[in-house]
Amino acid sequence: MSEPDPELVELWSRVFQMAREGRTETLAAYVDAGIAVNLTNDRGDTLVMLAAYHGHADTVKALLDRGADPNRLNDRGQSPLAGAVFKNDPDVVKALLAGGADPDAGTPSAVDTARMFGNTELLTLLQP
Repeated sequence: MSEPDPELVELWSRVFQMAREGRTETLAAYVDAGIAVNLTNDRGDTLVMLAAYHGHADTVKALLDRGADPNRLNDRGQSPLAGAVFKNDPDVVKALLAGGADPDAGTPSAVDTARMFGNTELLTLLQP
């Protein structure tokens, strides 16, 4: 297997940083221009995972609106929803749930994570 083009690697690195920083409009423009909405980094983190973990509900919503998979697990079996619960971010949790995230996906799941931390507010959000 050949190594990816260094210019592509640099572009992907910038795109992942946009997700971490919540640069919604710029990131959405890149996705609209052809960057894969379910692009993953070397740890299997998607753009949605990074936006969710860093607390950017608007970015999460924009990615989900463009077809991102809310249930794609990273290489450690973690879901974006579990990451948002871990970070105690109700706005991101709500955005992910509205976009079809499964509270029982991953290990630990979002439900398990909320229980582990005794987070009754988020546990209530996660219950059907």
